[in-house]
Amino acid sequence: MKKIIVLITVLLMFATNNFAIAKKPPEPKEIKPYAEDWYVTPEDIIRDIVFPSIDKRVMEEYPGNDAATFGWQSQRIVGIVYNNNHSYDISISIQVPDEGHVTGSYSQDLVKVRVSPSCDSPKIGCSHGFKVEVLDYKHMNK
Repeated sequence: MKKIIVLITVLLMFATNNFAIAKKPPEPKEIKPYAEDWYVTPEDIIRDIVFPSIDKRVMEEYPGNDAATFGWQSQRIVGIVYNNNHSYDISISIQVPDEGHVTGSYSQDLVKVRVSPSCDSPKIGCSHGFKVEVLDYKHMNK
């Protein structure tokens, strides 16, 4: 009886082509835009680059304030300055929710971030990797 059950099971597997076959992973396809109808500005790109550094600094400036950690918002880029060491100083205005958790109550802060693109060129005299660092953090309301 066991032999018949095993035989029927094997025949079913052959008939339905139900084998565990290791397949080669599919070749990566062409990288496509996330959404065709999105419009991305240079300001959006800059925000994506500096966001993690500002986020860490907001956590340091407002310890224990979860509303600030998760609720701060970038308002606008106030200024961009090109430095002679092939870096950019970017000043960004941000809003941080107050500790009192009053809806609509925000502190205005100004963050100055230096973005140093990677560079390894004797022609222009620079040799450094990509780096983003917060230079200055000012509480505008306090």
